[in-house]
Amino acid sequence: METKLLNFSGKEVGKFELPEFLFAVKPDPYFLHEAVKYYLANKHRGTASTKTRGEVSGGGRKPWKQKGTGRARSGSTRSPVWRKGGIVFGPRPHSYRQDMSVTKRQAALIDALSARQADGAILVMENFDLKEVKTKALSELYKTLALDGKRILFVMDKAEKNFLKASRNIPGAGWSLAANLNAYEVLHHGRLIFTVAGMSALVNNLKKED
Repeated sequence: METKLLNFSGKEVGKFELPEFLFAVKPDPYFLHEAVKYYLANKHRGTASTKTRGEVSGGGRKPWKQKGTGRARSGSTRSPVWRKGGIVFGPRPHSYRQDMSVTKRQAALIDALSARQADGAILVMENFDLKEVKTKALSELYKTLALDGKRILFVMDKAEKNFLKASRNIPGAGWSLAANLNAYEVLHHGRLIFTVAGMSALVNNLKKED
């Protein structure tokens, strides 16, 4: 399975052979949905919290005597029926964490990559090596490849400091090391641009996990 090999100017300089075990699998949409839910659940911090009537400050004194006032009996101004009272059944801090085996996470990544390849969203470049920290070169690449307005994920084998600094001013630009790539990141972005080294690192990482 061949795709174009591009230089940093966005021009084709050759062909690149995509590994079929990564990009030619028939994806299972239900399995991908399960994987995305797993990643989103684990990103959920679960810190939302409300106070019960026992935690709200004040309300220690009975607001009026039990009988003889003609009013409904009340023991505390921090009852849930009072303004500024406690909250009933409100959110409490808890973990949303889910578990998924390494084998399933790897399978989900392969399904996601194959789905993106079927959409024509996978590009391969020689490298992301920038001699200077300038956003202009990256902006020109966006114009050449018609990437403006899209979420782009740049995948590399190691962090390229100049490239990462230059991409900070580009809306929707994200990056990932090949070793950390996951199904959610693949599906979340409109295009994925790999370096040759990044693609090799991804292949080696998945083969190693086998």
